[in-house]
Amino acid sequence: MPATASQKIHIHPLSNGLTLVAEEMDWLESAAFAFLLPGGCAHEKPQQAGLAALTSEMLQRGAGERDSRQFVSDLENLGADCSSSVSVTHTSFGGSMPQESLPAVLEMYADLLLRPLLPEDQLEDARLSCLQEVRAVEDDLSQRVMQELRRRYYGDPLGRSSQGRVETLESLQHKDVREFVTERMLPNKGILSIAGKINWPQLRDQVENLFGDWRPGLNEQLIETPGERGYEHIQVESNQTLVGIAIDGISYANDDYFQLRGAIGALSDGMSSRLFTEVREKRGYVYSVYAMCHSLRDRGSVIAFAGTTPEHGQDTFDVTWGELARMYSGIEQAELDRLKGRIKRSLIIQQESSPARAGNIALDWYYLQHVRTKEEIQKLIDGLTCNSINNWLAAHPPKNLTVVSLGPQPLQIPAI
Repeated sequence: MPATASQKIHIHPLSNGLTLVAEEMDWLESAAFAFLLPGGCAHEKPQQAGLAALTSEMLQRGAGERDSRQFVSDLENLGADCSSSVSVTHTSFGGSMPQESLPAVLEMYADLLLRPLLPEDQLEDARLSCLQEVRAVEDDLSQRVMQELRRRYYGDPLGRSSQGRVETLESLQHKDVREFVTERMLPNKGILSIAGKINWPQLRDQVENLFGDWRPGLNEQLIETPGERGYEHIQVESNQTLVGIAIDGISYANDDYFQLRGAIGALSDGMSSRLFTEVREKRGYVYSVYAMCHSLRDRGSVIAFAGTTPEHGQDTFDVTWGELARMYSGIEQAELDRLKGRIKRSLIIQQESSPARAGNIALDWYYLQHVRTKEEIQKLIDGLTCNSINNWLAAHPPKNLTVVSLGPQPLQIPAI
């Protein structure tokens, strides 16, 4: 498919279901890639929680003719800074490097995905790494609250924690990792995005050569259990009270997403936002408070968080929820003007970063099956008005309030 007129964006679907999405950024001397493979924790069996994270760890322990140490050494010699992550929907790999190193790095990741060694003698080291992640989350009280909030709001499997649980991680076997690679680390609906200084015809041909023979598998249909919603208190004798709040939102794929995003910007973006002003600056209740849009492919939520002391726990919830609910009465022009300025600045900064752009075009393709240009996003933002946002808010009042608190005392939560 040809590049767009304003930005050199290219799309090339492979016959096995993998889609290559690329943007030429000729003013840079770097390149970056992002691989999104539909093997996230939603695809684990309930008794195998943490398997996607363990598999991701094992995949990086040697591939092709390179053992684990040689693989890492060769990436470093190429100047590549690479990482991996697991979400509900995807296992992802990505990295940035000098533009001349991109072909060699892609060859190495073709080995990682198609010819991984998965050394059985390193399974325990990989398991230990994953267990440390689980225990780190258990020690981070704010992460515990937000994990439980997502589980309670989205249900299973879309509200799962990617880290898994200690008891399930300890029971996983080497054969489980191999099966997950065979069944889930597949090109079906996968995305490879690349941004930076590239030669598009050469890149397209190399990706076909490296990944064109990668065999697809079956597309799995997830079986969902709805979330419990409502209120849950996690009893912890602590000098903190933490509160997570979720209500219905919309997906980034929804045409009205930026109407909601504009309202959340007024609520939470920057030191002039309502939450910062009302909860932190005027009352001094919290050390942290924010709200955000959280998106899955076909649904979304508005999520808020506040951290305070036990004596201010109820007041903090009341004011945070009060400001979130008040948002649906409408925003003001000055708030919208500040938001537009922040978004425009972020667009400018993004154009100087190949890793940021590679990540964004991958997510655009996942949500939209289309890559938005800077001009398209600018048009969407410029088209926001107080009337358009306020009309949307009035037509979509808050629903399905879900609250998780952590601390020495539970809270009083209103019914909506």
